[in-house]
Amino acid sequence: MFSRVYRAAITLPPLVWVALFLLVPYLLMFCYSFWSVSESGAIVHSWNLDNYRELLTKPVYWQTLLRSMWIAARVTFFSMLLGYPLAYFLSFYAGGRKDLYYQLVIIPLWVSYLVRAYAWKTILGTDGVLNTLLQYVHLTSHPLDFLLYSPFAVVLTLTHIYTPFTFLPIYASLEHIPRNLVEASHDLGATPAQTFWRVIFPLSIPGVLAGATFAFVLSLGDFLAPLLLGGPSGIMISNIVVSLFGAAYNWPLGAAISLCMLALVLALIFLSERLEKKWSFS
Repeated sequence: MFSRVYRAAITLPPLVWVALFLLVPYLLMFCYSFWSVSESGAIVHSWNLDNYRELLTKPVYWQTLLRSMWIAARVTFFSMLLGYPLAYFLSFYAGGRKDLYYQLVIIPLWVSYLVRAYAWKTILGTDGVLNTLLQYVHLTSHPLDFLLYSPFAVVLTLTHIYTPFTFLPIYASLEHIPRNLVEASHDLGATPAQTFWRVIFPLSIPGVLAGATFAFVLSLGDFLAPLLLGGPSGIMISNIVVSLFGAAYNWPLGAAISLCMLALVLALIFLSERLEKKWSFS
């Protein structure tokens, strides 16, 4: 229906944009990962595997990666624990107020990431809202130090930030479930719990997988929340990458870590896509 000139005119600009600002930077990062840094701080364009060897031999890097994955897994779990019941309620029980509740869930996304992170820093601080409240009701006699600058603070903040990203695909999958299947389950004598576990939940698994992927990948690559609220025990792998590209000026090692994270994320996305296709309902 459209001429070749028209198709080329609408497809070439986005392809050029993706190539220049996505593929070319990835290619440069790939090249940097095989280079090294001299004693004077200059980048030596000699191809080697020293950066990847350093990643495997120095425990600080893979231990930080494992800690980052553990934090991301906890964020994913709590985001699902909050997002799924909320999406289920809006989809099946909200009634005429569904749009209002949906907007209330989306509104936090309009607020700046930094504002939300600093808000939790204010709440969890030694003289913050939570510690002041706990001392006021005499549950504690002194401020709780573990609330801030700890993995707990990072998990709590990231859960608050990324729960809407988990909620959205789950809600979309629940909305696409044919209601006549639910009604047929009730007509055949199934209890509400049986209907949920045998009809609703299996059909919502693609949305669950998409939401879990969002939460895990976004949490794994986050560096602001660990920087603001994590402290020494809450540092994640992205903070090391930032320091390598910034203060340490070791771009090759930072590029090697970034490529490893990219490979991990692509593997997770590929696995999630395969599982979504397996559980998809048409």
